[in-house]
Amino acid sequence: MSKETKAQRVERIKSEKDGLDVLRDIYRYAESGEKVNAEDIDRFKWYGLYTQNTNLQDENDDTLYFMLRVKLPSGRVDLKQLEAVAEISKRYARGTADFTTRQDIQFHFIKVGDLPAIFAKLDEVNLTTIFAAGDVPRNVVTCPVNGIDKHQIYDVEQIEREINEYFGANRELSNLPRKYKVGVGGCSKHCISHEIQDLSFNAAKMKNGVVLFDVSVGGGLASNRRIASHIGYVLPEQVLAVAKAVSEIYREYGNRENRNRARLGHLLDSLGIDKFIEILHSKTGFALKKEEIQSYTPYAKREHFGIHESANVGRSYIGCAVNGGKIGADGLEALFEILKRYKATAVKLTTTQNFVITDVPSQNAIALTKELQEIGIDANPSPFKAKTLSCTGINFCKYAVSETKDLATKLVEHLERKFPNFDERISFSVNGCPNSCAHPHIVDIGLVGCKVKHGGELVSGFELILGGNLEAEKSSFGKKTGIKFIQEDAIGVVESIIESYLNSHYKNFYDYASGIIYE
Repeated sequence: MSKETKAQRVERIKSEKDGLDVLRDIYRYAESGEKVNAEDIDRFKWYGLYTQNTNLQDENDDTLYFMLRVKLPSGRVDLKQLEAVAEISKRYARGTADFTTRQDIQFHFIKVGDLPAIFAKLDEVNLTTIFAAGDVPRNVVTCPVNGIDKHQIYDVEQIEREINEYFGANRELSNLPRKYKVGVGGCSKHCISHEIQDLSFNAAKMKNGVVLFDVSVGGGLASNRRIASHIGYVLPEQVLAVAKAVSEIYREYGNRENRNRARLGHLLDSLGIDKFIEILHSKTGFALKKEEIQSYTPYAKREHFGIHESANVGRSYIGCAVNGGKIGADGLEALFEILKRYKATAVKLTTTQNFVITDVPSQNAIALTKELQEIGIDANPSPFKAKTLSCTGINFCKYAVSETKDLATKLVEHLERKFPNFDERISFSVNGCPNSCAHPHIVDIGLVGCKVKHGGELVSGFELILGGNLEAEKSSFGKKTGIKFIQEDAIGVVESIIESYLNSHYKNFYDYASGIIYE
């Protein structure tokens, strides 16, 4: 008998037991202390759990630790929820906590025996880990200033809620070919990065004043490195129907034989756009509208930093930067106390591992930002800190070969000291392996983890990627430069690139990066 392929194994595991049904096993393992079955470990993903690297474990510690991801609908965390996740971080996760690019929060060093207590704490504040991972629809990303931004095109709160409710613990969608990422935005700055979502909807005001939603499908990174295809426009009330139809198409037609060719973008390439649209129309019962494609904001300008007057009278919102999303228990607790002291009630995470305070009384905004700065959170971040992404890295991820979170912080701090007068926004990604969790191919400067020969042996290092940008049909993925270096040289390499750019004739970094690549 031939050996199971990876795809065959995963499909068998899902057919034998739905991932949603592993919850009772989680509680059984927690109570009994018995060894977790390897196939159940795969199913644990349906509840946001991944096994983590043993890199930071004590030599005599054979505990099976997990990373746990918590879904935050709309990226929103209120004070009670913030207090709860801070407690989870401190009590069960050794003080770890990171913000993610899907507006979630995740912890490390989670033990199976602690999961019932963690789930109970999350349930108390109406949070869940269901479908935070696995072959399912992930958290629907949206603009963090939706509903409070005076310049937004459309308030998508109801649409986003309807899609999340449709996705949530839906057994009809609990066995998709692979992960499935959806975004919906009404933001004039187009901050949801629709180009790399499997499915996205962006509000656009037509010349006649009518608001339609631009439908884009098939975007992705890693094995599905593809800019999403614009396929038409729909009315606001048609968005949910399209989301349902595309989800059904993916479930029914998606590739289940090769997990490296199983994303929605792969299906789109296989069927062809015309055939995909034909099937979509047959399911929705209406046709997508053909309109002139709206223009999109370049990636570098998709941000909401600083203090802004809210659409809610007497309130302001404040966009804040966190180095690579690393917040920790101390940061969560400090943020909770500051928000409470200045009478703000919630924050919303962003797709760049940052967050927005949504509703501080305007008279408190300046004082609040000053206190945030004291704990390393900046409302007016440097051009280097504003958009620095980092993945989990070798400390916790089994796929990573290089450290990321601490390096990202050190990199930003070094560049701020070295180039204090630099005033052009530069986006960075520190990614610990060849996968794309920290989006290294859409930023100005991407560091992709790899093994590098040094002193006669292979050691942790990075490959340099330059020139990524998202701007709809003008988008470009960063290109490999062929430059590889050990981890210890990373900061020096990036410094030399910035120095070279400043001494060049180029007027912006994107043109400089493109010049280096194509000269």
